[in-house]
Amino acid sequence: MIKIDCPFCGVRDHSEFSYGGDGSIEWPALDASASDWVTAVYERDNIRGKQWETWHHLYGCRQWLLVERDTLTHEIHTVKLAHSGCGQLSR
Repeated sequence: MIKIDCPFCGVRDHSEFSYGGDGSIEWPALDASASDWVTAVYERDNIRGKQWETWHHLYGCRQWLLVERDTLTHEIHTVKLAHSGCGQLSR
């Protein structure tokens, strides 16, 4: 079972969250070429080890989080807000 330490709600089970995908993608500009978009959307490394992911705290504070997770052990190393200005931290 994966436990994610939400900055607002504290440690919660991963079932409260929805996986949002690779958190390290650098999205191209809206007017970028189709080739740039294909690369960003479909051509990614299958990382073995630590990687950044986005998770949505769907059944909690509803914030988007960046989570650094090890894909081999599922150990969570870092959790932070995905966007600045997402409200005040209460803890």
